[in-house]
Amino acid sequence: MSKAKAPRRLKDNEARAVLRTIRVSPQKLNLVAALIRGKKVSSALADLEFSRKRIAGTVKKTLESAIANAENNHNLDVDALVVAEAYVGKSIVMKRFNARGRGRANRIEKPYSHLTIVVREVEEAA
Repeated sequence: MSKAKAPRRLKDNEARAVLRTIRVSPQKLNLVAALIRGKKVSSALADLEFSRKRIAGTVKKTLESAIANAENNHNLDVDALVVAEAYVGKSIVMKRFNARGRGRANRIEKPYSHLTIVVREVEEAA
């Protein structure tokens, strides 16, 4: 006999997309995530399209994935979606060493991040 199916963590009007091990520091990724938090999906996509940050294209792909999940898996209306949550987590940190003068070495840390985007369907105020 198998284990009972786990209940859904999100509400029925929500969908999410998670992108793991992105090669950018969490601090830099959070600047882009803060740019789209709480906005309508169409506005958030436009902001990411014209953002000058390197990682904005990756965040845009993740947002598009969350929109596709909402539309195909949960039958939500794309025009009524809002970015409810966009949060960043730490991942691994690669350690590298750089040669310095007098036979010394400095450590260089190359951090990775996780990104989670949750979109929510909101009813239009009549």
